[in-house]
Amino acid sequence: MNNSTSSHSTSNDVQPARGSEGKFDQLKTLLREMFQLDRGDLDFGLYRIMNLKTAEIETFLDNDLLPQVQEQLDLTDNHERVRLEQELQDAREQARKGGYDPDTQPSAKIVDLNRRLAEMQKDADSEADVYNHLANFFARYYAEGDFISQRRYSSGGRAAYLIPYDGEEVKLHWANADQYYVKTTENYSSYVFAVGTGEAERRVRFEVAAADNERDNIKEADSKQRRFVLADDAIAIEDGVLIVRFEHRPLTDSEKKTWTGNGVRQQGRINETVVDQILNSVASDWRDLLAVLAPTDANEKRTLLEMHVERYTAKNSFDYFIHKDLGGFLRRELDLYLNTEVLNLDDLEQGDALRLDRALARVRATRHIGGKIIDFLAQLEDFQKQLWLKKKFVLETNWCVTLDRVPEALYPEIVANAAQCEEWVELFAVDEIPVNGGATWSNPPSVDFLEDNPYLMLDTRHFDRDFTDQLLSALSNAGSLDEQLDGLMVRGENFQALNLLQARYQGHLDCVYVDPPYNTGDSEILYKNGYKDASWLMLMENRLIAGKKFLSKNGIQCTTIDDIEFHRLRELVAQVFGEENIAGVAVIKNNPSGRSTVKGFSIAHEYAIFSFAYDDVRLGTIPRSEEQLSQYQEEDEKGKFQWRSFLRSGGANDFRSARPRLHYPLIITDNKVRLPEIEWNSENNRWRLIENSLENDEVVWPISNGIEYTWRLGIDSLKKRLQDLRVRRMRNGRKIIEIKFRLNGEGVLPKTVWDEREMNATAYGTTVLRNVMGESQMFSFPKSVYAVEKSIRVCCNQNSGTILDYFAGSGTTGHAVINLNREDGGQRKFILVDMADYFDTVMMPRMKKVVYSPDWKDGKPVSRKGVTQLFKYLQLESYEDTMDSLDVTPPSGAQQDLLAENPALAEDYRLRYALGEETAGSACLLGKAFSDPFSYTLSVVRDGVRREVQVDLPETFNYLIGLRVASCQRIDGVLAIAGTDPEGRNCLILWRNLDETDCAALDAWFDRNRDLFAEPLDIIYVNGDHTLNAMQRPGENWTAKTIEPIFRELMFGEINDER
Repeated sequence: MNNSTSSHSTSNDVQPARGSEGKFDQLKTLLREMFQLDRGDLDFGLYRIMNLKTAEIETFLDNDLLPQVQEQLDLTDNHERVRLEQELQDAREQARKGGYDPDTQPSAKIVDLNRRLAEMQKDADSEADVYNHLANFFARYYAEGDFISQRRYSSGGRAAYLIPYDGEEVKLHWANADQYYVKTTENYSSYVFAVGTGEAERRVRFEVAAADNERDNIKEADSKQRRFVLADDAIAIEDGVLIVRFEHRPLTDSEKKTWTGNGVRQQGRINETVVDQILNSVASDWRDLLAVLAPTDANEKRTLLEMHVERYTAKNSFDYFIHKDLGGFLRRELDLYLNTEVLNLDDLEQGDALRLDRALARVRATRHIGGKIIDFLAQLEDFQKQLWLKKKFVLETNWCVTLDRVPEALYPEIVANAAQCEEWVELFAVDEIPVNGGATWSNPPSVDFLEDNPYLMLDTRHFDRDFTDQLLSALSNAGSLDEQLDGLMVRGENFQALNLLQARYQGHLDCVYVDPPYNTGDSEILYKNGYKDASWLMLMENRLIAGKKFLSKNGIQCTTIDDIEFHRLRELVAQVFGEENIAGVAVIKNNPSGRSTVKGFSIAHEYAIFSFAYDDVRLGTIPRSEEQLSQYQEEDEKGKFQWRSFLRSGGANDFRSARPRLHYPLIITDNKVRLPEIEWNSENNRWRLIENSLENDEVVWPISNGIEYTWRLGIDSLKKRLQDLRVRRMRNGRKIIEIKFRLNGEGVLPKTVWDEREMNATAYGTTVLRNVMGESQMFSFPKSVYAVEKSIRVCCNQNSGTILDYFAGSGTTGHAVINLNREDGGQRKFILVDMADYFDTVMMPRMKKVVYSPDWKDGKPVSRKGVTQLFKYLQLESYEDTMDSLDVTPPSGAQQDLLAENPALAEDYRLRYALGEETAGSACLLGKAFSDPFSYTLSVVRDGVRREVQVDLPETFNYLIGLRVASCQRIDGVLAIAGTDPEGRNCLILWRNLDETDCAALDAWFDRNRDLFAEPLDIIYVNGDHTLNAMQRPGENWTAKTIEPIFRELMFGEINDER
């Protein structure tokens, strides 16, 4: 902390100098907005926390900030007063020496000095100037809840910009570089809240309808400023849920006259109209529920509907970015601003000491107060950054497994589970299985039915913890859980998922397939007004950098995109991976019928950018097509082949001048080809025939039509394949030499144009998904499953490995992995990440279905040829969950007394440390003890209602340490997880309820069960205090560590986001 003392007064009667009040009020209004004090109507996220601190911060603005501005300026006034008084004293002394009375006969100089001292007062212009400069400076970078890191300075009376540049030949830069994109569309496309209680509880859902930006004279210049307004057909009741549809679009000229203002204020006026329109459009029973009061200090008459309309529009209108180093950026910018905007060179050149002193005073005051404002803003931003980068908790873990892997001892409990059986009927139509000699469906089904249908997939979400424990114990006995696992699905924001999974999978994945939102039409991201492309680039850069770390030394990433963002993404991929590590770009004909554009072309393609994380990576090959295979009609003892000319004569490298060592003679004797004796002549760069030809020998050089070409093989390779050559006589009598071209298992290299009919996203994406799910319009623009299969083949050189897709959407990548494994018996694994509702409604059921059957029609299996499968799926804590679960505990007791007695310390605490210190006890920040790790909860908001949600601490810790889980067993109340960490150390993790298993009980437990863990242990992790280290036997070399400090260190560890 800065322990420097401050002499400024904290009196409430300090007022701005006359003439500067307007500038001060303007600055204060901006500061209240930047400090997030102007939204007392918002009770979510950081706004909820700042509203609790409003009075404290208002006191700082009014009683601390203003006096410090005046103090800094008074330093100059005091200096000038001392100088004038000394000059007056000298003038009076000089008068006395001349025989004059300075009081009765003052000289003109004495009169002037007396007047200047008498009239000397606070310089209102200087004070107003400081307020004005502070307001102008911060307004440069702040826009509707975000700081945009555009470096600025004035040049010749016009604004200019600076960008960071390290001397590279080409630089890709955007307005908000060096920030994190933190907005998600989770609450944009579907915002749900509850009204009423108990049996009277109902649901309301806000949705965004497609908007036409060309309507009613919307000027192009205004098209970047969008607002939330009700759609034309805004209100509907569907399945008992009240649907309210919004449009997110620019306002028309007439609407702007109705709803005046800018930004938040304009949206606020729109919200008032929206609330009235909704209440006037719904039936009285809905109106009564929506009009229930939800008051705040700022608005005691606020209704529940008002609260949710404000939340919905606010959540999706600002707070898009978090700066990586706001404090450093603003301090550098402030110094630049002071040098170019505040310190006038005329003041330095004219030599007026008073004028120079006043100029320096303005600089000093602006820098002093600006620095304190920056400290507070940096505290806010760094706090949000900490919450964003914090590794998120796993809230829930479930397992999906085919019945062939489930012990039959569990079957009776399975058939008794109505929810699981209902899901089988819904997903697999098991009630329609024809009678063919096996057990038939009944409700509940028989154990025999389960035995006859081994590829039905069980989901542990339908079962209690005891059942899941038994299942995992049985699976652990069958082998390593990690090795058995075929896939992982994560419901969560992809940046957060990548951060959590990094310790486990960094450097281990063979393929990353990325199909991001294309930022156009229905695939548009939620972006800040005026920063559509910059928002998209920020989203992509953050995730490309994080995802790159997952690739192994042989790993390849495939990133797909269309024309709208291709040029930006291509350059961004080059910056992240290196230009030299871009393998190539494939053009995929995904829409043969074309998509019309306003510029006249009909777009029928998209792009796939293939990139490496490391050098010397080899692309995978593609299986030959039926047409290609049909060309291999010949067959010998080595397999199928075709005859091709041994002469190369098609490309630039086929000329002798390009490859002279491939231009050598061959001899044909009695229709057989042999290699004669030759030697290399280095003077003329040619082969020379050194044997004498026999009468029947015919010397053949690779020459056609008088042009010197080359043979297909070098001399050493030809010696091994002479038996594969033949001589064929043409109709004109000319002889040509041919060589056998054989099929090989590697296939062919991928071309840069993929125009096979299977690339069609409508026929092999949308239609495939509709057949699997039985419904249309469940997901917009799914990829062709075959296009993804081909991309995976290019990225993976073998039929094993792990494929990551962190824009998983409808689950096409997982579908493709299962298809490929079905086709070649491979052991590829998948990791799918997404956060939208379709994780549960589309992706999850799709994965279960394609495991059960490879072919579907109208949502029902055509065949029931399933495959064995085990995958796990997680629900992650979100950034909003973290914000919602923050608790504030203000200073009290001795700490409060210390701050009250030390104003400088109190100011430093308020500006730099208060948020972190006062929220440290929050559960989301590990403020609760792990005394009962199986009951750890967060208080979050779901459907507009605050509730407690369970946290899976053991699963979270597994990922924090990067554990490859071998076994998971609950024994006598202790959860024991064994596995290896990234360093190859054998780990045992023990979780217990401390009230049930104290130190002595844990020692006894370990003594009874230690032999269950056969591998020599290196580390034992235990929650709570323990005495396990005393349990070591001679020859053992393990160490027991307490989980809590390691958990905290790893959860809040620094994120390396360097490219």
